[in-house]
Amino acid sequence: MTSGPEPLIVAAAGDLAGESEGEGPPIVLLHGLTATRRYVVHGSRTLARSGYRMISYDARGHGESDPAPAGAGYSYAELREDLAALIDERVGERPCVLAGHSMGAHTLTALALAEPERVAALVAIGPVALGAPVPQETLAYWDALADGLERGGVDGFIAAYDHGLDPEWRETLLRITRARLGLHRHPEAVAQALREVPRSSPFADLAELEFLDLPALVVASRDEADPGHPYAVAEAWAGRLPRSTLVSEDPGESPLAWQGGRLSREISRFCERPEVRAALQR
Repeated sequence: MTSGPEPLIVAAAGDLAGESEGEGPPIVLLHGLTATRRYVVHGSRTLARSGYRMISYDARGHGESDPAPAGAGYSYAELREDLAALIDERVGERPCVLAGHSMGAHTLTALALAEPERVAALVAIGPVALGAPVPQETLAYWDALADGLERGGVDGFIAAYDHGLDPEWRETLLRITRARLGLHRHPEAVAQALREVPRSSPFADLAELEFLDLPALVVASRDEADPGHPYAVAEAWAGRLPRSTLVSEDPGESPLAWQGGRLSREISRFCERPEVRAALQR
């Protein structure tokens, strides 16, 4: 049995708030844009109970973490440096597994490309980056969300977000979105991140993933419930990563990325593979 999560603070560009639970090989969890550390495995303690040290944190400007300092922002280069600072302080020199959703998946990929020796394996959940310039229509959507949050708080964000959602999933999406937006101490920083993160990229070209000779698990979501994280992009990542496995929920099911317990079991099984266990012992 684990004793429950222990709070942590990591000094990076600003203080990063997080928590650690369990003992054993480290798995660092990274959340997506507008989320917090609660929204990677959604409160599941499976990884800690399976013999891993589960470390999660709020990205800069999100949750309980400090905003970017004056003159800095929310590019993937900066998010990568925050992750490196956390690994330095909480993991040390041993390789660790990195698991992240969306923005978190991109951040860990940026670190793995820059410093592959620090990574035993990676889990990319709902990636969206392709390395190509983001269409202006997409950037306008993110700017509208930022405007809504700045002008109307959570309600303003929801008003901007509530367009074109699948009717079958609409109420669930709105409930989840409203709940996670209420967890941010610095909503103005989240609004800034909404403008800057989509204008950044963890790599220049998707082909760079071919150089990541690491065990990788790519978690895809079906487009009906989660069109913001296209299934085709996850497939493209899995096709480029040399040692990857693609997993997803069955058609009609709730996205695997939303199912904390089941997702944790998938990550645990992945980490039990001989090549991942060996990499963790490097």
